[in-house]
Amino acid sequence: MIALGVAMLVLLAAAGGAFVWPALRHGSRPGALTRDGQNTLFYRRRLDELAHEEAEGVIDDRSGHIEDLQQNLLADIPPVPQAPGRTSSAWALLPGVVALVVVTLGLYAGTGGLGQLWRWRQTVAELPALRARIMDPRARQLTPGELSDFAVGLRASLQRRPDNVQDWLILGRIGVVLKDASMATHAFERAWRLAPDDEGIQLDYADVLTRSADAGDNLDGNRLLRQMEQRHPDDIPTLDLLAVSEYQQNNFPQAIILWQRLLTLLPAGDVHVAAIKHSIALAREQTGQETAKLDVTVTPAPAIADRLPRRGVVIISVTDGKSPQPVAIKTLPLSRFPLSLSLDDGNAMMPERLLSAQVQLKVRVRLSLDGTGEAKPGEWFGESAVQDFNGAGRIAVQIDQQVP
Repeated sequence: MIALGVAMLVLLAAAGGAFVWPALRHGSRPGALTRDGQNTLFYRRRLDELAHEEAEGVIDDRSGHIEDLQQNLLADIPPVPQAPGRTSSAWALLPGVVALVVVTLGLYAGTGGLGQLWRWRQTVAELPALRARIMDPRARQLTPGELSDFAVGLRASLQRRPDNVQDWLILGRIGVVLKDASMATHAFERAWRLAPDDEGIQLDYADVLTRSADAGDNLDGNRLLRQMEQRHPDDIPTLDLLAVSEYQQNNFPQAIILWQRLLTLLPAGDVHVAAIKHSIALAREQTGQETAKLDVTVTPAPAIADRLPRRGVVIISVTDGKSPQPVAIKTLPLSRFPLSLSLDDGNAMMPERLLSAQVQLKVRVRLSLDGTGEAKPGEWFGESAVQDFNGAGRIAVQIDQQVP
């Protein structure tokens, strides 16, 4: 800032000097002759010439010529004495110099970024306070404008300390919050290059690469995630990001495999299970194949075959083997055994819990006398064991129990 001010003063002084110098150079000169001075000089020179001519005999008497010369000079005297010439011409240019300075400073203030420069200095000065707020979970959250100012201050700090990994990480996360892909990608890349063995930084960098609109960034992110998956095959965040990356690159079968692996690693009742199953169903739809199909064969136990009702409704319910809430249900009129049927996503109870999104299934078959969903004492039923499911399969159920 000081260097800039000194440079501006030097340039303004040079411009002012160039503006005034011609007047100083060509202003009042000590040797300049007035009209009277010129006449006096001419008179004296003519007197010398007349004396010379008289000596050479050109003229006989010079007194008459001198008298004529004097009369001519008297006739040439101006009526008003001349004022001294240009004694104050340099001072007359002083308002112009002042105007030059004022206009120059005004133009710089309006278009030269002076306001932005002062704001930048203020933002840098406020960086410690903003950093304290962003690091304190109990402090008031920063507004988008304050986050932008904080990012400006961080950039200035990183210019002085470019090896500060933590500041690069903070800048990258601010870029994610502000949806500035360029800022986030650049910041996470710098952090990753400073700490290439840090799995957390690598995961953050891969995340922004897979979200980028640049296909090259997507491939780089997928490559990083593959390397991480090889080192940590059961890491849930890595598998999730890799599945999303494969889905975005239209590699739907691989995305399904990764999401199914992820389901086996998540605890029962995890809030992400439903979303992952829905993603699996979408990926299967994108493949253009059958989303899911489960074949079920129902037979009665030989010992009770003659004790089963002749009329009623067969209710087939499919669960995930963990929750009693059915994933799919199908009802058929009771006719004869063995009974063969199939279920698919069209029999799902809820769109977010499709049959195709399941990795394991359990089938329960109940013979209802009135077709209601509530089991009544005396009704016969049978259950299968929990079996793995990969989109297609067959399960056999034997009816051999009675509702107490």
